[in-house]
Amino acid sequence: MPDRVDAKQALDNLIKIARVHFYKPIQIAEILYNARLYPDSINLARLEDYRKISKKWRDAISIELVGNRSTSNSRYQDDLFNDNAIPPVILEELGKENIRTGGAVESYIYRQFVNRRSQLAQALDYVLEATTESFELKTFIDSFRHEAGLRRSIDKAFEVVVYALFSTLVNALDLQVEISIDADKQNILTEFSDFANKVMCLDDENFVSNQSARVFRVGVANAADRGLDMYSNWGPAIQIKHLSLSEEKAEEIVNSVTSDRIVIVCKDADERLILSLLNQLGWRSRIQSIVTESNLDSWYKKALRGTYAEFLGEELLTCLCEEIVKEFPALEEMPSILNDRNYENIIDGFWV
Repeated sequence: MPDRVDAKQALDNLIKIARVHFYKPIQIAEILYNARLYPDSINLARLEDYRKISKKWRDAISIELVGNRSTSNSRYQDDLFNDNAIPPVILEELGKENIRTGGAVESYIYRQFVNRRSQLAQALDYVLEATTESFELKTFIDSFRHEAGLRRSIDKAFEVVVYALFSTLVNALDLQVEISIDADKQNILTEFSDFANKVMCLDDENFVSNQSARVFRVGVANAADRGLDMYSNWGPAIQIKHLSLSEEKAEEIVNSVTSDRIVIVCKDADERLILSLLNQLGWRSRIQSIVTESNLDSWYKKALRGTYAEFLGEELLTCLCEEIVKEFPALEEMPSILNDRNYENIIDGFWV
């Protein structure tokens, strides 16, 4: 049976690999909190006592703390209770320690959360306080790459950087997308006039439809680092991969995106490997292009300090700041929901 040293090590491992939103450690904290308050209702040895309901407890807190709730699939969320994470036998030991100390394990988790958010604030302040003359993309990315507590969230920082640039340039170019139908197909258009009108904005009198080009982020949650990250309304699907790719992950990228035009954004060091893998797997034809971090750095410099900086620079920084705030809501002070639990006064020599 594990003891409290084993339990603390398992918890520390979970905290170490947690992203800045801290969903899984928060879920453990809320299970312990509820088990401490309602010991007759929750048996930590029985997973089904808390497996589902703890997601609601976690979401209620995470919305208060980071402005978001986990949208990962249920299977990924339930990995929290696997043997290599925090299984019931470990959680039971954490629960004993939490009750013994009057909530010190909960307090320990939330102090770690506050520390992580403090690291994040330093990285984000660089962007929020930057000017078109001072901002360097490499400095921002490196603040995530070199800080152990933020490294797991570098892919999301990278995604924000890509979206801000792509969106700003597409808008600045006033890019238009046109769809049209051959006049010879008018009989089919007439037969399905309601479909054409609702879905394609075409009808018997209008064979052409125009709209402004846009890029869209799919969402802020992508736990397994696969699936669609961004898409455009003129064709390409956009995959942003800052984490190194294996053959398995490369296969997941292509299989999870049905588009036949995929743009991959990656680190410079991964470009050759990605091309090699895609050629081996016979998928090179589906890749429209590969954009590297060096490409992004060059385009950022042009937008911020190049010929058209007066037109693009402030727009790019504004978009980047807006996306950062959406992705990483600031934690200005300890939320009242945690202060009300009096965690600052719950101290134990072992849980420090």
